[in-house]
Amino acid sequence: MHVALVQFKEAGKKYFFSYDNLSIEQDNLVVVETTRGVEIGRVYMLKEIEASELTSELKPILRVATEGDIKEEAYNQSLEPGVLETAKKLAIKNELEIKVLGAEYTLDRKRLLIYFESESRVDFRGLVKDLSEVYHTRIELRQIGPRDAAKMIGGIGPCGLILCCTTFIGEFDTVSIKMAKNQNLALNPQKISGVCGKLLCCIKYEDDAYTELKAKLPDYHEKVKTEKGMALVIDVNILGQKIKVRYQEEDIIEWLSIEQFTRV
Repeated sequence: MHVALVQFKEAGKKYFFSYDNLSIEQDNLVVVETTRGVEIGRVYMLKEIEASELTSELKPILRVATEGDIKEEAYNQSLEPGVLETAKKLAIKNELEIKVLGAEYTLDRKRLLIYFESESRVDFRGLVKDLSEVYHTRIELRQIGPRDAAKMIGGIGPCGLILCCTTFIGEFDTVSIKMAKNQNLALNPQKISGVCGKLLCCIKYEDDAYTELKAKLPDYHEKVKTEKGMALVIDVNILGQKIKVRYQEEDIIEWLSIEQFTRV
């Protein structure tokens, strides 16, 4: 069975669709029917797999996008800034404390999705009614979290580079304080949090490397054997694969590489 991994936004999630009766290549724009409606996506990867109960549930790619489809998609995108401004004004009219962040039409404009951020649950039925009267299509308001909001808005991270979530992170993983401790990071919220206010995503995808490197080194206050005798570990440089030790018989402190000591 032939399947294609389709991506709808740059750095967005990817979904599998079947395409047995179509001639499709990687990077082709294709028209598919999703749970939201008819949409255009880009083929990220092609794959041949064995048919199963799971693959039988995959929706098929409807067609390779035509020039008309591409023009229609561009036209829909040109409407979205206006929708955004109207939604903001109507949110104020309905006295809703929300931050309207984005708007998207499906390809056939049978559904209009509007994304917003709020610190609490919101009764937006009045806003949906007002929007329906303006746009005469099915309206769906979707509340998103701070990470998704940062991904939608974009920005510069504390490292000085464009946010990872807007460039390559398709799905967010769980990031924990335990991971920050594993990497000997200072537990200062300002230093380990991103522009979204949550823990930096890079803490997650660097954690495996730190765990592997840390396994080769002793823990703090562990005793190690060296050429000069027994020593106590008082600091660890995980990336440099070095430890700082204090010798027990002499009050001497020095850094040792991983080849210069043996764990007891």
